[in-house]
Amino acid sequence: MKPTLLVLAAGMGSRYGGLKQMDGLGPNGETIIDYSIYDAVEAGFGKVVYIVREFFKDQIEQVVKEKYSNVKCVDGEPLEFQFVTQELTKIPAGFTLNPEREKPWGTAHAVLMGAEVINEPFAVINGDDYYGKESFKVLGDWLRAHEGKTGEFCLVGFELDNTLSESGAVSRGIGSADSEGYLTTVVEHHKIAKAEDGKIYGENSVTGETVELEGKTLCSMNMWGFTPDYFQKSAALFEGFLTKNINELKAEFYIPYAIDSMIKDGSGKTQLLSTPSKWFGVTFKEDRPGVVAKFQELADQGVYPTPLYK
Repeated sequence: MKPTLLVLAAGMGSRYGGLKQMDGLGPNGETIIDYSIYDAVEAGFGKVVYIVREFFKDQIEQVVKEKYSNVKCVDGEPLEFQFVTQELTKIPAGFTLNPEREKPWGTAHAVLMGAEVINEPFAVINGDDYYGKESFKVLGDWLRAHEGKTGEFCLVGFELDNTLSESGAVSRGIGSADSEGYLTTVVEHHKIAKAEDGKIYGENSVTGETVELEGKTLCSMNMWGFTPDYFQKSAALFEGFLTKNINELKAEFYIPYAIDSMIKDGSGKTQLLSTPSKWFGVTFKEDRPGVVAKFQELADQGVYPTPLYK
């Protein structure tokens, strides 16, 4: 079984100043997604599903088809691609969209868009985060081991300390795990940054409370692994979410919210996996030079061929 990689690439890049998923950051103009797909193929993935917005779907589809036309999976078969759009209007029947709402419905809503094209265990990643080779190997192995199972998910966690930006506050899913390595809770936190006293603080998205966070905590960078029954469970939760929030202009249906709800009602359990890989990414335009330098360093070390695709 070859798992599928679902790439969240519908973000508008408002803080970055453009479409991060299309920005060439590698030595030969490679995007972060290019590196993620390269690592995923090496880890045995067989299909990539892009979640995009309608207005740039054709553009990104054309670029992808040209760039990856010669890419083969580990078994020699061509790498498969699908493109699915996330739009505000894609909500269940019976709900009426508030005409004043402009903000997307969030990451868990974006993942739901893949339900029509994914029937196998799959991974979810952000299009603007670099996760590293070992992270994809860890995730690919877990997904293959859980083929045919239900209600079992995983999260590849990264130390919070290493995921902060010097250019501004960030959002992360903050969780805790039991002695067996399964999440007992996970909650999206906003405005996470290091204060003048050296401590890390963030705003709990559920309570609105500002809390201190431990730097060595394994946090979510949206690198998840799901069995396909996740779609059905998440869709039911989304309807409940909309019942409460359909008229809210900024409420978002986050993956941590969906997972935390499944943990609480017993419909799904999520294993917290660790990785030796180091994360980096672009949230703000000021992050760009550092990411460009890191990809150049990886190329100089021979970790990746240059150019990445020929």
